[in-house]
Parts: sequence; C-alpha cells; structure tokens
Amino acid sequence: MTKPTALPPAARIDRLLRSEPVVWMSTVRPDGVPHLIPIWFSWDGDAILVASKPHAQKVRNLRENPVVMLALGKPDEDFDVGLLEGRAELLDVPSSAVLPASHLAKYRAAMSAIGLTPEEFLATYTQVIRITPTRYLPWHGRTQPKSGEPPIPGLDQRLAAAIRRVASTVKSSATAPLPGVTLAPGTGS
Repeated sequence: MTKPTALPPAARIDRLLRSEPVVWMSTVRPDGVPHLIPIWFSWDGDAILVASKPHAQKVRNLRENPVVMLALGKPDEDFDVGLLEGRAELLDVPSSAVLPASHLAKYRAAMSAIGLTPEEFLATYTQVIRITPTRYLPWHGRTQPKSGEPPIPGLDQRLAAAIRRVASTVKSSATAPLPGVTLAPGTGS
C-alpha cells in the first residue's frame, strides 16, 4: 500500500480555516510597529470575513496598508499551523448585510458567555474586513501534520451518521433504568 500524498499548502490551510475558531491577524501601524490580535472570522473558501469596531486600531492600520498576515492552528508537538498572507478590503456595507448567518451561529456561545447578543454584536462590530489570501504558508516540523493528511472519502458523513445513531440511543435510554439496578427511595428523577 502506498502512503497517501500530503495535501498542497492551500488545501491544508483551507482545512484549518474550516475548523479553527480564531485566527491571529497581524497588521502594521502607520509608524511601522506590528499589531497582532486574535479575531473571530468566517471563511467561504475564497475570502475571510472579519467584523470589527469601525475605529479599531486594525482598521486604522488597514486604511494605510492593506497587507495582512494570518496565523491559525495549535502549535502541537510538530507545529501544525497555517500562515497566510493576504490583502484586506474595508467594505462599505454594514456587517448585518454581509456576514453570513453561519458567522453568528459559529460564535453564538462565545457571544453569550460575554453577555453579547447577536444583534448587539452586529450593532457594535459594523466594519467588515474582507481578506483575500495571496499566499499560503503551512508550517510544521519533521512529520506529516494532521492538516496535511488527505481526507478519508465520506468520513464526515459517516461520522455525522454515527453521532446521530448514538445520540438517539442515549435519548431513548436516558429515562430507562439500567438493567439490574434498583434506585434507593428518594433518588432518581
């Protein structure tokens, strides 16, 4: 059996962009000092969308220099991370008109944890930044990283089906007593 070939850099980084919750964005201040921040984002396969406060430092930086560098992934034992260079465009339409519903769904729990509703998010983070990748730079050590392994055909669908099967058995058996187990008076539901 031959060993599968590694995914090309763009495919590896696409895989990371589809799975990571946060990307680190680096811009350059007008005085040449780098500015690095973690941000929430959406990826549609062609561009990255970021919602920002309109007067944030990153927005001021991008007005002067639209070049960005993004980093994502967890530097595990073999530093399987992705870097990409891109050009940013500040869109002239509000985030409520541009961000996909999946963006709000992706961060719903995180917003709730900080007491922010989706409506408040859209009203606060009104400046949309669209980043178009210009260069993909995968970064890893000596071994083939997980993000570089070719996907197993049909794995996502099979995994989802298996999770649904297990979840349905857990739901139906959650209220049934375990065989051979007698609950003491006053316990149980």
